[in-house]
Amino acid sequence: MSLTRYKAKRDFSRTNEPKGSRSRRREIGERFLFVIQKHAARRLHYDFRLELDGVLKSWALPKGVPTVQGEKRLAVQVEDHPVDYADFEGTIPAGNYGAGTVMLWDAGICEALEGTPGAALRKGKLLFHLDGQKLKGEWTLIRMRPSEDRDENAWLIIKTQKDARAISARAEDRSVVSGRTMKQIAAEADRTWQSNRNQSSRRPRHQRAGRVNLNKGRAIRR
Repeated sequence: MSLTRYKAKRDFSRTNEPKGSRSRRREIGERFLFVIQKHAARRLHYDFRLELDGVLKSWALPKGVPTVQGEKRLAVQVEDHPVDYADFEGTIPAGNYGAGTVMLWDAGICEALEGTPGAALRKGKLLFHLDGQKLKGEWTLIRMRPSEDRDENAWLIIKTQKDARAISARAEDRSVVSGRTMKQIAAEADRTWQSNRNQSSRRPRHQRAGRVNLNKGRAIRR
């Protein structure tokens, strides 16, 4: 997968998603950025993204991240996204690919627990620990074998070790960078998107996700 598919699906004169490009890797050892974006498109789902090899490796989670030990949920690998997408929160206009509201739902540090993350993913199994603002604990991504009735990009995300801390109803519907709800983000769509403005001015500062400090393991406002 590469950014070619990402760019081919989008008309950047109509959407404020970042064009982006491959960037230098920002891993420190086996630690790297993760973000989860709550995405109310045709169907509500969560997008799980890991910053590896200069891009965001991405999976769509139709039912979100499992939090109970042993629970398994589908994770469909999608096209790589540019690293700049880790900052994206806003609304993709109707008529565009993925149209709908996007919230920066969680962000933090992911640490691979067995081997190097790139090699682990290529082999089809990544055991990792998340230290996010909402999610903390251990999970595993496992690639499923292709079959006639199964997508070749189908993976499972499994909650390993122990249960994760429960997320309150209020936290479930709050951005970790702006504190806004999905409804509030959607309501500001008309104010924050103007096609005749340059990319850097399309989103006000409060709409940009916090950069993650890999040394301290927490998100910080830029």
